[in-house]
Amino acid sequence: MGYHPCQGLYWTPEGRKPKTAFIATHYNVDFSEHYLAPYMAQRGFGFLGWNTRFRGAEAWFILEHALIDIGAGVRWLREEAGVETVVLLGNSGGGSLMGAYQSQATEPNIEPVAGGTLPPAFLDLPAADLYVSLQAHLGRPEVLTAWMDASVTDENDPLSVEPSLDMYNPENGPPFDAAFVDHYRQAQEARNDRITDWALSELERLRASGAHDRNFNLHRVWADLRMVDPLLDPSERPPNQCYLGDPRTANYGPYGIGSSNTLRTWLSMWSLRTSHCRGEPHLRRITAPALVIQSTGDTGIFPSDAPRIYEALASTDKGLEMIQGDHYLTAPLEAREGVADLIAGWVRERVPTA
Repeated sequence: MGYHPCQGLYWTPEGRKPKTAFIATHYNVDFSEHYLAPYMAQRGFGFLGWNTRFRGAEAWFILEHALIDIGAGVRWLREEAGVETVVLLGNSGGGSLMGAYQSQATEPNIEPVAGGTLPPAFLDLPAADLYVSLQAHLGRPEVLTAWMDASVTDENDPLSVEPSLDMYNPENGPPFDAAFVDHYRQAQEARNDRITDWALSELERLRASGAHDRNFNLHRVWADLRMVDPLLDPSERPPNQCYLGDPRTANYGPYGIGSSNTLRTWLSMWSLRTSHCRGEPHLRRITAPALVIQSTGDTGIFPSDAPRIYEALASTDKGLEMIQGDHYLTAPLEAREGVADLIAGWVRERVPTA
């Protein structure tokens, strides 16, 4: 990959060269030691935990380049590891990324961000054979917008608040009534659109001065109403929890998805209007056999999300399984063993020689 190196670890069953292998990749998280890798290797499969050039570099993410990097991993499995059947594992944020990969490997159709050009390698992505969605978000723009604090009035001030939209204003709830929820969701989308308007305008301003891009920060992105109101999209999740613990503390802290961006990264990954990282458009182009798995105790993916992924898939051979567990399947104790058995059994029903 030239000066944009990829890296990963290939897990295999002891003493065997597997004919079927998984590949798992995320937008920015290191998946080289993915928690399912040893479990799938124990069941006779290869597992390539694969990182693109954007591992740990979310702020500079551009989708088309990430898909080229995933293609290098798929090609390595087929040409170097001797794998006959490749299974895309779309886990967590990687669900929409791997969906986008299969979509574009089948029939490329996306446009490059902000007047860029598609590299030639983008038009030669090798398709995979099976697709598994595990604990997956609907897409990057969708999850960011659902988590955005709708009450922010000034993007440069992390403390700015519109009281009528403040989820921590006791006058608003919880519990939150339907009218407030609807108003809040509309305001979240409006915030996403305002940032997109500014990013497009700022790019034009930069171009006029001969500049290409710039960085900016995004504040307050742990504010999904479902994080504090268990009556919304009810599940087995504990109330007042997000992936960083207490959502109010996390919301006013410096850590969160999309917290640092370039203008082009915003337009490529996070914008509702311009991003090709939205899950459903790509899922509608996937016809390979597909399995959707979602746990019932997840604090960031909710019961309504998995059925949307399932319904969007164009596959005629597809399944939806709801299981017990948290997002990382650390509880109950047997959760990871159980999901590994579930996936292995599903693959072997379709690839008897796996």
